[in-house]
Amino acid sequence: MVLTFIIGIIAFAYATVGHAGATGYIAVMTLFGISADMIRPVALSLNIVVGLITAIQFTRAGFVRLELIVPLVCGSIPAALVGGWLLPPLPLIEALVGCVLVLSAVGVGRVEEGKESATTSTRMSSKSALFFLGVMLGFLSGLTGVGGGVFLTPTLLAMRLADVKRVAATSAVFILVNSVAGLTGWMAAGNMFPEVMPRYIVVVIAGGLMGSYLGAFYLPPRILRRCMAGVLVLAGVKLLLHATVESGLGSVFA
Repeated sequence: MVLTFIIGIIAFAYATVGHAGATGYIAVMTLFGISADMIRPVALSLNIVVGLITAIQFTRAGFVRLELIVPLVCGSIPAALVGGWLLPPLPLIEALVGCVLVLSAVGVGRVEEGKESATTSTRMSSKSALFFLGVMLGFLSGLTGVGGGVFLTPTLLAMRLADVKRVAATSAVFILVNSVAGLTGWMAAGNMFPEVMPRYIVVVIAGGLMGSYLGAFYLPPRILRRCMAGVLVLAGVKLLLHATVESGLGSVFA
């Protein structure tokens, strides 16, 4: 019951910023001794549930932009399938990504007075650049068992392609698509569909609904950016700790 409660809190916290919580699910399931073979697919399954809810809420709020999302997901879907199919040793990848996320959190959380509205969605890079960004992040998503939002959010904010609400909306759709592709790749490698405890589904639905509604309709951009920074720090520290455990004590995902 403690694990179930924590999973619900993770879903709530991550959904406020357009994420679905996979890094948090992986961390707590590892700590609670869930079977290592099932951690990644169960996290992806929960990600799909929360990602769908979050994407719907941010779409209802009017923050989804297809010109951002389409080239990203077109690149990420096949890459996430490949990443989900592979089962490589991950310590180096996780350590590098963890460092990047922690450093990214500094920039994401820093909001200069009067600059929030200047970070608008009017600046658009080419579709090819977004496509290749989707390929890279989709592969990382499938490989690590997360939806990719923790990689996409700081990248889009650093590139100033959209304001913070639209970045959250883009991340929500990106996470949903990549989680489905990653889980499909996992099953294509000959693995069985994971058995997810019904109570996990219930709490992530409740947490996802409340968190995404708060983020899409009520949290001001400044607070949302700081929430994003907190999520990125948690995700980065989780990956660094997990990489340390894997390199020192053997792979968790053996």
